[in-house]
Amino acid sequence: MTVTLTAQDQATLRIAAYGAVSLMAAADVAGKPHKAATGGSYALHSATGLVGHVLAAKSNDIKLTGKTTAELADQVLPALAATISLLEQQDQAEADNFRSAVLVAIDAAARAHKGLVSPTSAEMARKITVALDTTGVAAAV
Repeated sequence: MTVTLTAQDQATLRIAAYGAVSLMAAADVAGKPHKAATGGSYALHSATGLVGHVLAAKSNDIKLTGKTTAELADQVLPALAATISLLEQQDQAEADNFRSAVLVAIDAAARAHKGLVSPTSAEMARKITVALDTTGVAAAV
């Protein structure tokens, strides 16, 4: 099955994926957020398939605004759900690929300390995972 993504769809996918990494970094503010962001971003760069191509494309369309984690989450969690929904409508395998790429990235971000995952990082990972489920987005926020 061929997946067709508009420029806006691609921007939403990038905002969702890189925004999830940003949320993980924000959740690790007391630790080493730069390591969380780096680990998560490297993981996204290893994505394959259509998702990998979209994430690897040079683009200036990742616009995340807000001064608080809550404001960031207000943008990212719906973008995650929208991306999963769009991909599921076109190709379940690519939706699974996106979900897997984001889950690997948040796991990499959460493990920035080479030890136990902090409670704040674990909770943020749970919220992201719920948003990827698309049926429980309201419960995540």
